[in-house]
Amino acid sequence: MGAMTSMGTVRPLTALDEDEQMLRDMAAGFSRNEIGPKVREMDENGVFDKALLKQMFDLGLMGIEIPEEYGGQGGTFVQALIVIEEMAAVDPSAAVIVDVQNTLVNNAVMRWGTDDQKRRWLPRLAADTLGAYALSEASAGSDAFALETRAVEDRDGYVITGRKLWITNAAEAGLFLVFANLRPEAGYKGITCFVVERGAAGFTVGRKEDKLGIRASSTCELILDEVRVAKGALLGEPGKGYKIAIETLNEGRIGIGAQMAGLARGALAHAAAYAKERKQFGRAIAEFQAVQFALARMATDIETARLLVLNAARLREAGAAFVKEAAMAKYWSSQVAERVASEAVEIFGGAGFTRDYPVEKLYRDAKIGRIYEGTSNMQLATIGRQILG
Repeated sequence: MGAMTSMGTVRPLTALDEDEQMLRDMAAGFSRNEIGPKVREMDENGVFDKALLKQMFDLGLMGIEIPEEYGGQGGTFVQALIVIEEMAAVDPSAAVIVDVQNTLVNNAVMRWGTDDQKRRWLPRLAADTLGAYALSEASAGSDAFALETRAVEDRDGYVITGRKLWITNAAEAGLFLVFANLRPEAGYKGITCFVVERGAAGFTVGRKEDKLGIRASSTCELILDEVRVAKGALLGEPGKGYKIAIETLNEGRIGIGAQMAGLARGALAHAAAYAKERKQFGRAIAEFQAVQFALARMATDIETARLLVLNAARLREAGAAFVKEAAMAKYWSSQVAERVASEAVEIFGGAGFTRDYPVEKLYRDAKIGRIYEGTSNMQLATIGRQILG
C-alpha cells in the first residue's frame, strides 16, 4: 500500500521526491535528445560515442553516490537507479555503462577503500575515468569463484597473472577492479581484489566481443602478464575479495533490474505509439481489443518489475536485508524485458523485424538481462535458498 498523506490521498510506491524527479527529468531529456539520435549508429558500429561519455561525466551521472568531497553528487542508490532506468528506455548500452560505474566500481571503492584510496580514485571516477569490474573468466561464470587468475605477493607489492573475459566497459576504462586468488590453497577465501590502472606494464585489453545486443557497450577480455601493482592497490583485505564480489553484485543486480525495466518501458512506448498510427481494415490497430490487451499485459508486467526494483533499492538504503528482493528484481525484470520487447516487435508486425524501428534493437538488447550479473537460474537458486533459510 502507498503511504497516506495528510490530505488523505495515497502516495504511490513509485512516487519520487523533488530531487529524484528533477534527476529523472534531466536523465530522460539527455537520453532522448543527446543519446537517442546516435543509438542506431553506435549499435551498428559497436562503439559508444566518446562525446556522450564525456557529457555523462559532466552531468554527474558517473558519480551519483560518490560524496561531494570527492567530486561526486553525494546522491543516493535510488537516484542511480532512476538514471539507469531512464537511459535504458532509450539505449540499454548507455544504461549499463552508468550501471557498472555506479553500482559496482564506485560502490566497491566507497565501501572498502581506505581514506587514501578514496582520495586517489573517487575523484577520477567522478570526473573522467571509467571503471570496469573484472571478475569473470572462461572457467568462472556462474561459478564465479573458480578463478584461475593468480596474485603473488613480494616485498614491493603484488604480481598478477591471468585472463579475464566478458568485462564490461573494458575498451574505455581507466581503472579495473581485478579479482585474483592470492592463496589458491584456501579456495575462494584466497580471492583478493586489486585496482589495476590502464597502462600498467603487462596489462592488455584484448579482443572485443561481437555481441547480439548492447553492442555499443564494450565487452572485452583482459590479459594480465605478470602485472605488478603496489601494496596500496589492494582493495579491502587479503582473501576478502569474495565478500566484495558477493556484496557488490547483490546491489548490482538491482541496477540490472532497473536497466531491464527501463528497456521494457521504452519498448512499450514505441509499441503504443505505433499502434495508434498503424491502420488496418480502415482503423488504427490500437482500436482492436487484441492489441489493447497486449499493451495492458505489457504495462502491468513493467509496473511489477519497477515495484520490485524500487522495493529492493529502498531496503538496501534502509540497511535492511535485501538479497532475496534483489534477486527477485533482477530475475523478474529480465523476464519482463524479453517478453515485452518480443511483444513490441509483434505489434509492429513485419516492420518490427527490420532495423527501421527501434524495437528490433531492444529485443536484442533484452536477452543479456537473463545472463549477466547472475543468470536467471542463479537468481532462482538465491531466492530459493533465502526462502528456505
